[in-house]
Amino acid sequence: METKYIFFTGGVVSSVGKGVTAAALGLLFKERGFSVSVQKLDPYINVDPGTMSPYQHGEVFVLDDGAETDLDLGHYERFIDNPLSQVSNFTSGQVYDEVISKERRGDYLGGTIQIIPHITNEIKRRIRLAAHTTKAEIMLIEIGGTVGDIESQPFMESLRQMRNEVGTENTYFVHVTWLPYIGATGELKTKPTQHSVAELRGIGIAPSMIIARSDYDVDQEIIDKIALFCDVEKRAVVPMKTANSLYEIPLLVEEAGVADYIIEKINLKASKKPNLKPWKELSKKINADKPKIKIALVGKYIELQDAYMSVREALRHAALSIGVEDEVVWIHSADLEKGKNLDALESADAIIVPGGFGERGIEGKILAAQYARENKIPYLGLCLGMQLMCIEFARNVLGYENANSSEFDQGTPHPVIDLMLEQRNISDMGGTMRLGLYPCALQKGTLAQKSYNKEEINERHRHRFEFNNKYRKEFEENGMVFSGTSPDNMLVEIAELKDHPFMVSSQFHPEFLSRPMRPHPLFVGFLKSTKKVAKI
Repeated sequence: METKYIFFTGGVVSSVGKGVTAAALGLLFKERGFSVSVQKLDPYINVDPGTMSPYQHGEVFVLDDGAETDLDLGHYERFIDNPLSQVSNFTSGQVYDEVISKERRGDYLGGTIQIIPHITNEIKRRIRLAAHTTKAEIMLIEIGGTVGDIESQPFMESLRQMRNEVGTENTYFVHVTWLPYIGATGELKTKPTQHSVAELRGIGIAPSMIIARSDYDVDQEIIDKIALFCDVEKRAVVPMKTANSLYEIPLLVEEAGVADYIIEKINLKASKKPNLKPWKELSKKINADKPKIKIALVGKYIELQDAYMSVREALRHAALSIGVEDEVVWIHSADLEKGKNLDALESADAIIVPGGFGERGIEGKILAAQYARENKIPYLGLCLGMQLMCIEFARNVLGYENANSSEFDQGTPHPVIDLMLEQRNISDMGGTMRLGLYPCALQKGTLAQKSYNKEEINERHRHRFEFNNKYRKEFEENGMVFSGTSPDNMLVEIAELKDHPFMVSSQFHPEFLSRPMRPHPLFVGFLKSTKKVAKI
């Protein structure tokens, strides 16, 4: 059976919801019995987002195989619940790098290298590779950015060529656009959608379906107008009003009949009816009245909350599973250093310190760890959050005033966090950290082991520095428990405090493996302890 390719393009503005739409449709196809895979095509020249500032790109989502990818892959995994791999995301940077490497080796036999056919052929090769590797019946492929971006032109041309090569019956184009609202006249405007479709048609691609996103209700007159001016069937113009929660979107897409319509158009037959009962129950939980838990998230990129997308969603999954609402209070760690926002920290029921890189705002995060330790406030540290919990402990419990990480102070006399041995001679920043899924052995009877209810786990990592084993014994003698280590006991994976309701930190990123129907055990344990301490 030939793979069916469904391409998602964006119009009018970026961040309009292509990724979530693709993820929701992937879930609906999977529920109908199809094997599904997803791929994100990013037009930027970076090889991957690993070296990009979170302010530029939001979080870097890490896969089992260590691929550093776009945050949309987090949406794909949370909705479709299939583990993805490095073939599921590629960039212009990777494409050009591959083509130039081949040219340098002489693979093109002296030919002139051009966008067409060399770049477009490499893009198509990578799309087909993902379909072949995953054995998908339906490939959902999202193109980053919007139609008309100069960076995305080779990708659009590649899709046009693929349609001709695999046949129109095996391709389907979903164009996701935004309907702006003009407050002065109280109108939704379709003209930007018309222009973006015209741009798409100028490339040689006619959209098969238009998802019309809006913050307001879209009436039939608007739908009819889009269908007429964009030459799309009325049934294929789907209004999609902004939902209260991401997890209601699959239900809205199903209610609109999108999955059945597309299946009909690409000549497939479902083998079973979708079971969306778990999603309906989740939606009820989301909309039910619940007691609130106030969680201080102390970060350095909080101006762009997408930098902590997976952390935010993992908190939501855990909160829904125990019948509470997570109220995240965003605190900039640099403010804490200046004595600001202390009242917000003190009013929180729990504290979470997520990952990050660089020295800015570090002392503020250490202050948050100190406050949690001294006041018995539940604390969850993620990656850097674990390292800073250890630095705080060394300074204020062991009395090593100048304790630090060699990442921030290479001359510190007490580098309780230090560069891994295998990292010391590496000069390239991109893709050189400890990345991907690694095993971790849990110590019986600890908070971490009780949360997981397992003795060995596998978690995704993204870091370069580790706890310095030179200090392990002294930490343990003074109340720190290293409840998770690598199976050979050489690397600290989880640290927790004795005589504390819940002060647990992991060197890995548990947020990447949390799912709406399977909240991550560490987040659940964290919020259960918070609920108990706060007497909610």
